[in-house]
Amino acid sequence: MNSSGPSALAPAQRAIELIGSDLTEKSLRLHLEGLSGVDAVGLEQRAAALGTRSIKTTSKAWALDTIIRLIDLTTLEGADTPGKVRSLVAKALTPDPQDASTPRVAAVCVYGDMVPSAVEALGAAHGDPDEGGISVAAVATAFPSGRASLAVKLADTADAVAAGADEIDMVIDRGAFLAGNYGLVFDQIVAVKEACRRDDGSYAHLKVILETGELNTYDNVRKASWLSILAGGDFIKTSTGKVSPAATLPVTLLMLEVVRDWHRLTGEKIGVKPAGGIRASKDAIKYLVTVAETVGEEWLVPHLFRFGASSLLNDVLLQRQKLSTGRYSGPDYVTVD
Repeated sequence: MNSSGPSALAPAQRAIELIGSDLTEKSLRLHLEGLSGVDAVGLEQRAAALGTRSIKTTSKAWALDTIIRLIDLTTLEGADTPGKVRSLVAKALTPDPQDASTPRVAAVCVYGDMVPSAVEALGAAHGDPDEGGISVAAVATAFPSGRASLAVKLADTADAVAAGADEIDMVIDRGAFLAGNYGLVFDQIVAVKEACRRDDGSYAHLKVILETGELNTYDNVRKASWLSILAGGDFIKTSTGKVSPAATLPVTLLMLEVVRDWHRLTGEKIGVKPAGGIRASKDAIKYLVTVAETVGEEWLVPHLFRFGASSLLNDVLLQRQKLSTGRYSGPDYVTVD
């Protein structure tokens, strides 16, 4: 909390505009607890219905290419090395060396200390994915647990931004959220957003990871989504990929509904990133349909929707190759991740 009062929250433009200048723990709590409850049965039925939608063969080629363009190609292991990151970047730049028409992914996502390796490997290709470049995303704030002091979280973020990260994937303090300490979570997101500020005054994009598998209820997912947006998040992200369950279609649908409602209320577009457990093209297509039906096809661009994935790209490449040749290639057609 800041020094203007025991219950005053850090100033965040979105929250002040929506809740008012009296931005306190109490006013934030009243807003979040005033949200309507989630109809769990209805949500899951809608997600199931969207998941059964089929697409025409002519649309499948577009869908597969769109999935590739929306992937954050990820390696987040303790054994990551500069060499592994260079290999990841090589795959991001040329997903299918046998087919030059294959699009590039949106970003590579790595730990903060691997950012310099990713930036160097990308070279001139490092840039905005909406303009044909590839971004570098870094996980930060004591990922995946989020168990660290605020000073450590801010240093973690600032170091990654200084090293050239275009996007920061932060984790919220789930313990504080589940204990009802919404103000603490809010203030930390605001502070991390400020740590994304570059020397020139621009900001790295902030993706706020809710770790929905630990939030226990759909109501909590809705509250955490609203809180993250109010505090300044550019994206809301389902998961770290280190906790089960990770991304699910009902949870992603719920988060998309929050983003839709925010857009209707303010005119501002917030991104959504399901991450973890999405490995097959057929499942990724379900997410594309859900996005298109919930917020519109205009969200199917890198600055508004991403897949956090490590193995999804391989399956998309196999499906893409089958679509063009009528047969599957052998297992050596794609690189081993």
